[in-house]
Amino acid sequence: MKLFDVYPLNDITIVKAQGSYVWDDKDQKYLDLYGGHAVISIGHTHPHYVKRLEDQLHKVGFYSNSIKIPLQVQLAEKLGKVSGKEDYQLFLCSSGAEANENALKLASFYNGRKKIIAFTKAFHGRTSLAVAATDNPSIVAPVNQTDNVLFLPFNDEAALEAAFKKEEICAVIIEGIQGVGGINVASASFLQKIRALCDQYNAVFIADSVQCGYGRTGKFYSHDHAGVNADIYSMAKGMGNGFPVAGISIAPKFAPKYSMLGTTFGGNHLACAAALSVLEIMDMDSLMENAAEIGDYLITELKKLPKIKEVRGKGLMIGIDLPEELKDVKKNLLFKHKIFTGEAKPNVIRLLPALNIGKAEADMFLDALKKELNA
Repeated sequence: MKLFDVYPLNDITIVKAQGSYVWDDKDQKYLDLYGGHAVISIGHTHPHYVKRLEDQLHKVGFYSNSIKIPLQVQLAEKLGKVSGKEDYQLFLCSSGAEANENALKLASFYNGRKKIIAFTKAFHGRTSLAVAATDNPSIVAPVNQTDNVLFLPFNDEAALEAAFKKEEICAVIIEGIQGVGGINVASASFLQKIRALCDQYNAVFIADSVQCGYGRTGKFYSHDHAGVNADIYSMAKGMGNGFPVAGISIAPKFAPKYSMLGTTFGGNHLACAAALSVLEIMDMDSLMENAAEIGDYLITELKKLPKIKEVRGKGLMIGIDLPEELKDVKKNLLFKHKIFTGEAKPNVIRLLPALNIGKAEADMFLDALKKELNA
């Protein structure tokens, strides 16, 4: 059997990782400023994380949600404290798409409606309704197509207000900062408008925090920069530092009932141990503060460089928009300078490093980028 060939691969095999660095099978060292799509939040193979998982594996790795799992209660309590949403409720699952799927489903259960507002360049996942709310027709199969999703221009308050007046809206789903879409930041006033309209029309405000959440922007959820609370926050990526774990944080107004939502692997013992260790390390090492500090430094220095069209983002979620003639910069950063970064089409370099990255690593990247821009 062969692998189903759906990923364009770099000819690199990573065999070891530590902190913000990875090594290939030829013992070549790379600086990792992408963390596998914003997944590595506390650095590779953090000793506390490794010990937490190892200790748990010696006890019990998995049992279903048919029994009490005290680790789930501990995770909910810790997540409430670190995120500042202690009165919310936690439902655990395994991926960002699954989190968004359950968020949209819960919204529809809540008000009995069907129409979802999403936005241009949105990416919410690859499962049925999550992909229907993703602005990329090439990954939406015919069976996923629905008239229940309305795409509006990002940050367009007038279009948003008009849609609410015209349709009976179930929910609005929005990334506080669009990741795949190119690091586009939702304005504070736009998020505040969503909150006000959802309150006015009894719709549900879903904050997709899968990539832009979990402390990456200097606040726990990037939507927090707008000073409003969403009704549901979806989380994944950085939540388990590489272990598949995800969830939705649900406002008190939503009443649960048996079998409303469900999952096989969500909230298993190992997943909870991984997620707890991430929150513990974020707390102990003040990683949100570090994300804000190093992120501000990077953004400030990047804005001084020539030839860059625009620098966007907050904290350690940064997009560097380059002109067409510099389309090879990302490739050169990897193969000439041994630095992993991400991209968003057509020509945006995405920086999504671990939240404990240091200034030395930031400078290493800036020096390499300067060389490429001046080449």
